[in-house]
Amino acid sequence: MKIAVDAMGGDHAPQAPVEAVLQAASEWTDTHFTLVGQKDRIQPLLGAGVPKNVSIEEAPEVIEADDEPVRAVRRKTGSSMVVAGRMVKEGAADAMISAGNTGALMATGLLVVGRLPGIERPGLAPMLPTIDDAGLLALDLGANMDAKPEHLLQYGLMGSLYRQKAHGIERPRVGLLNVGTEAAKGNEQSKAAFELLEQAPIHFVGNVEARDVLYGVCDIIVCDGFSGNIMLKAIEGTAEAIFKLLKRELTATVTSKIGAAILKPAFRRIRDKMDYNEYNGAPLLGLNGLVVKGHGSSNARAMKIAIRQTRSALAGGLIDAIKSEFSGK
Repeated sequence: MKIAVDAMGGDHAPQAPVEAVLQAASEWTDTHFTLVGQKDRIQPLLGAGVPKNVSIEEAPEVIEADDEPVRAVRRKTGSSMVVAGRMVKEGAADAMISAGNTGALMATGLLVVGRLPGIERPGLAPMLPTIDDAGLLALDLGANMDAKPEHLLQYGLMGSLYRQKAHGIERPRVGLLNVGTEAAKGNEQSKAAFELLEQAPIHFVGNVEARDVLYGVCDIIVCDGFSGNIMLKAIEGTAEAIFKLLKRELTATVTSKIGAAILKPAFRRIRDKMDYNEYNGAPLLGLNGLVVKGHGSSNARAMKIAIRQTRSALAGGLIDAIKSEFSGK
């Protein structure tokens, strides 16, 4: 396997990507890692004794978080993100990972790597933590604000293949995000998508309400980028608000502080269970190559988890499976 890692993307670049690659290279010696970025900044972080399965690909430019995505990809052709995408396009890498500008990574996927034949709208598919620890694949969560029913059908098909190939789930359950569980609920888009998904060669379990997505009722939740991103932000905001309320109440009195000290290990376990870093690495499904998005705030541990997800998808033959599914469609 050959994986290109954008060493300049993310809040903690290049330190976090370099540390993650060094750890991954030691653990997975069958994989070659290419750190793409400014060599004069990467080299000092590697130190002495660089593993044989690690190399650097010079890329002098950097796409910043506030750059306009399409313009940046077209103008900064020497950026670490674009160079990594070109490596995938030309076969120098089997996959690329970046924690950089999400819009620019989507543009890189479309303009540099290219779409798979038959795919109209590639979708961003991150994993969300669930109470049963199985995790939930959600797509699309922001790559496309508008989607036709046919696009949602493709998300269901690609998401099902991803959970099969990357996570080993033989018959993943696919749900459609909606305002109610009844088949007749929702707008015209969701009603039409329901009919298409119901007829698709997947394990479709019907409509799923947002309040149920973290309870493990399905393995994949299908939605357009607009409603999916609202769902994601609502979940994140609610979790943050609850933890702030708990902190305030548990530090309000001497008695509550004593109770908080006793419960501290339990609270830490809950925090770790819901830590997004444990599910880092969202593929852009529908591209003619594996492109994986890491959280912008990814630390070294989170980047290594993204690498692990990428290796699993490559080992399972994800891209070939999607090509086969959509060939001739």
